[in-house]
Amino acid sequence: MSRRPVPHRPALAGVLLTVLAASGCGISALGAAPAATAPSTRATAPSTRAIAPSTRATAQVVPAAAPTATTGRTAANPTPAATTRHTAAKPTPAATRTVRPGSAVVTLATLTIKGRAPRTGYDRALFGQAWADVDRNGCDTRNDVLRRDLTHLTLKADTHGCLVLTGTLADPYTGRRIDFVRGRGTSNAVQVDHVVALSDAWQKGAQRWSTTTRTAFANDPLNLLAVDGPTNQRKGDGDAATWLPPRKAGRCAYVARQIAVKHRYTVSVTAAERDAMLRVLTTCPTQPLPH
Repeated sequence: MSRRPVPHRPALAGVLLTVLAASGCGISALGAAPAATAPSTRATAPSTRAIAPSTRATAQVVPAAAPTATTGRTAANPTPAATTRHTAAKPTPAATRTVRPGSAVVTLATLTIKGRAPRTGYDRALFGQAWADVDRNGCDTRNDVLRRDLTHLTLKADTHGCLVLTGTLADPYTGRRIDFVRGRGTSNAVQVDHVVALSDAWQKGAQRWSTTTRTAFANDPLNLLAVDGPTNQRKGDGDAATWLPPRKAGRCAYVARQIAVKHRYTVSVTAAERDAMLRVLTTCPTQPLPH
């Protein structure tokens, strides 16, 4: 499929600088000097099992003007300064769209930008057993994800509540409702997608990992979503520069999840990939990282 034209990169970098300027967050990854009071985007070291930054929203307080009298009373003929303390200032567009430290757009600026390495040597087997029971709960990763993402489940008897027989998926990629029925010729209607594809990770850092780390990556619930099977096949191993979900309302969450995964495992992004992510996040600058 044809690729979307990529705008001039300095212009995109300027957009990110403008978005982050509202919160005072520096972006050294883009070559901009951080402000003296800029909060660190890496204050908490990323865990290999959890995303450190909080995704809870924070309220911005707009300070009122100081009173003109030390008693705090309103003057008989109040000046604009005296009346302002009793009326909240109207938020500016920048104030209402403040970027939070730890949000997807801030974390994007911390990712290493690097060219894609050759796919040479990639093999699915290098990422360990497919759908291994890495959390040792007695159930394989695929069924763990199906139980998490599907509703109206029926489970196979005598599998300790593990094996999903049927369920309903609200597909995050298309917005369609899909009825899952386990069986030959029907199971593939719902597939479990690696949000950051294994071969994409291989070309951007995973070739240097241990087998243990690659197995953890391939089975990490953060990097897995139950999705529409045919749509997943069309995605292939594309990154954000070559593929985004057809449902535009789901793109912010999708890109944020890719950023969270790449941040957790120190997977690099290409310049084109970073630019594509930025184009999405300019529509949702406060998009949080998923857990």
